[in-house]
Amino acid sequence: MRGYQKQGVVEAIRNAGGEIFGITSEPQTLASEAGESWGLQFLLVGDPHHEIADQCRERGWLDLYVNTHDDQHGMIARDIGPPTHPKGYFQPGVLALTRGHRILYRWRGVPTRRNNGGATERPTPGHVWQQIEQALAARGAPDAVLDTPPKVDTKGTPWPLFVLLLLANGNFWRPKGFALARGGADDVGRRAQRAMLKLALFAAGWIGAFALLPAGWVALALVVYAAVAAPGIVEAHRAFQSVEA
Repeated sequence: MRGYQKQGVVEAIRNAGGEIFGITSEPQTLASEAGESWGLQFLLVGDPHHEIADQCRERGWLDLYVNTHDDQHGMIARDIGPPTHPKGYFQPGVLALTRGHRILYRWRGVPTRRNNGGATERPTPGHVWQQIEQALAARGAPDAVLDTPPKVDTKGTPWPLFVLLLLANGNFWRPKGFALARGGADDVGRRAQRAMLKLALFAAGWIGAFALLPAGWVALALVVYAAVAAPGIVEAHRAFQSVEA
């Protein structure tokens, strides 16, 4: 959401006579808190009961994927005080309408292992605005179809490496997500880099153990550790939605 403001898309939309809103499946209190923390100049609307999302689906505008997994270990929710989602959380989507309800642009995130359960590979704000401008110029054109595939911001991390990074972020006990912390700076990138370093040191430690200690005992220790870590890894697979699964 912040990219739309940083890249000037919010201003461009308003200059064209439009308005922009962010819709989230979190409660309004958290939506307002996020908007204030991020310094957003547009409204964030909490939709925990999916009333807005359901209206979009029923009108045939946009049908978002919904993840109803109970995130008990906080792999997806925020690190501090994770909110509850009574109907689950919906995957990202973008919808642009005229006042007459002609669809200028629409995209919905399809959660897969490739995009880390929907956490990556979202259309860039510049690409979205370019498509909207073209649709506005084509007066009388039919509703826009789903943009597939769009020009995306960042590619997903290979799934095995992604799960290992989650495990490293949880100090190799249970996978832990890189969700935004409430009331603090956006340090997701720094935490991801730290997890990468921890993962490298973890792998180096096992390699060193095999090189310096009796291989049989080290192998046994690795098997025991794998058994301890397995439940968390299985939970990560369940928590991060994938329509390919």
